[in-house]
Formats: sequence, C-alpha cells, structure tokens
Amino acid sequence: MKAAQQLMKVFVTRRLPPEGQKLLSQAENYTVQQWDSEDPVPRAELLRGVAGAHGLLCLLSEKIDQEVLDTAGPNLKVISTLSVGFDHLTINEIKKRGIRVGYTPDVLTEATAELSVALLLATCRRLPEAIQEVKSGGWKSWTPTWMCGYGLSNSTVGIIGLGRIGLAIAQRLKPFGVKKFLYTGRQPRPECAAEVNAEYVSCEKLTVDSDFVIVSCSLTPETEGLCNKDFFQRMKKSSVFINISRGSAVNQEDLYQALVSGQIAAAGLDVTTPEPLPTTHPLLSLKNCVILPHIGSATYSTRNTMSVLAVNNLLRGLAGLEMPSELKI
Repeated sequence: MKAAQQLMKVFVTRRLPPEGQKLLSQAENYTVQQWDSEDPVPRAELLRGVAGAHGLLCLLSEKIDQEVLDTAGPNLKVISTLSVGFDHLTINEIKKRGIRVGYTPDVLTEATAELSVALLLATCRRLPEAIQEVKSGGWKSWTPTWMCGYGLSNSTVGIIGLGRIGLAIAQRLKPFGVKKFLYTGRQPRPECAAEVNAEYVSCEKLTVDSDFVIVSCSLTPETEGLCNKDFFQRMKKSSVFINISRGSAVNQEDLYQALVSGQIAAAGLDVTTPEPLPTTHPLLSLKNCVILPHIGSATYSTRNTMSVLAVNNLLRGLAGLEMPSELKI
C-alpha cells in the first residue's frame, strides 16, 4: 500500500478579512497554520510557524528576511503578501532561492486614492484642528481669518510617482479646479500623464512650483529619505505636503523642523516610521500635521478583495499555476 501523500504546509501570519478567510478554509491538500489574531505575529511565532512551510501568506508588518527564509528551508516555494508594497520582503534573497511572490496591486487603487484626497482636504482646510476647536469651546464667533486654510482651485499639484495610485489621485483632484499637474519619477509616463494633462519635471522643479506635493511612489533606494531638509526648503511656505507611500520616504525630523519653522504650511501623513507612531512623537504635538494610521485601503470591500487575491496567489502558486498577480522579480 502506498504511503499517504504528505500535505503541503501553509503558514498565515494574521487573521484575514472574512472572504479571504472563507476561501482559505476551503483549501484542500494543505495543512494550514495561522496566527489567529488581529495583532501582528510575534517574531518567535513567525519563525516557528514558517519552519518547513511550502507557502507563506504575510502582511506588511512582517519582515521576511534571510533568517525567516533560512528557517523556512527549501520547501518554501511561494510567498503571498496582502499588500501592494513589498519593501518588507528581502527580494534579492527570495529571487536567489527561486521563490515566487504574489501581491495585491490594482484592487486597492480606488480606496487609496479616495483616502489620499480626504487626507489632503483635511490637512489643507485644517479639519481636525477645526473639530477640536468646536469640542474645546474655541469656537467663539465668525471671524474673517480664523481657521483659514488653502484651497485647490487654481492651484498646482505635484505628484511624486504617477503610477496607478498617483494617477487615480490626480483624476479625483482635477474636478476641484486644479490649474496644473506636475509629476516626477524614474521616467516620463506620457500615456498616464495625458489623462490629466500632467507635465513631467524634475523633483527640484516640482517642489519649487507646487502648492500641494503628494508622495505616492514606491519605496526604493532612490526614494528612501527623498523628502529631507533640502526637499522641504525648496517648497513654498504656503505649500501642503502629503505622504501616502511609505514612511521611510520622509525624514521625519526634517519634516518636523519644516512644520515648526513655517517652512511649509502643513503636512498630512497616512504612513510613518515606525508604525504605529509612538504617542510621544514630536509630529503628534503639531496642529498643522494630520497623521492617520495607514488606512489607505481600509474599506470593507477593498480589504476583502485583497484577502481573496492574496489567498488565490498563494494556492495557485503552490499548485504550479499562474498567479492572478505575481510580482516579477
């Protein structure tokens, strides 16, 4: 009698949104181990869970480095990340070992673009500050200059990274009466730019000319720390800075100084370094800095869609089939 075929082991680093969890529970021919919590998996549990695994489904919060890959061993064939970003993955090591990677682009574009516009409006029109004034009794009477902010009509918006999300942001801002869009990146993207009549310029020119600067690029060695003291000093004193990409694209000490000194008017961040940002961080003491807890894709439908895509990437990859969204590395 033949020995029963050994089931492939899968480790999942977090409790998934309902639709992805349901799909995972229906998977056959796999032994699924899961860190069943809303909180990130502790490092020791990650290493214990990944040992001998054939597949790994992870989140941005897990650093998949050489130690994790070594612990997993040669069985590991597929890593599926519930994210569009992949800077938490040690890509060189993963490529060296021939491991396939699935990720979740496109499906979060609309939600992230919506959130980006909301963050920009909240920041430039000082909404959190105004709400606090109402709650604290600071609202006394109508005053001509009280709580004045900056409007989008007739403005110049600069976008660093005119990819899927950057373009979707521009498309949503255009009806507000934006006069001009500028963008920068590794190379011109004429087809995307044509949709919003955006002009490709250097990063230096973008920072000098823009009333609003939105960072929506991928995190790469070139973009890490891109937004530093020199970057902010080139911006207008009336300009508003928005970051929805990755926290590491910004030197937060330099941003703090730019906000405190009045070098720029305000900043809105959906991403920080670290995450979560300690409640004692100096940026949180500033009225002209709006910080959100990385909620760009946080709609029920988007997170469910992301989780289904991540599970399908994992299962199809392990079956040796084409993934719905495979990262080409």
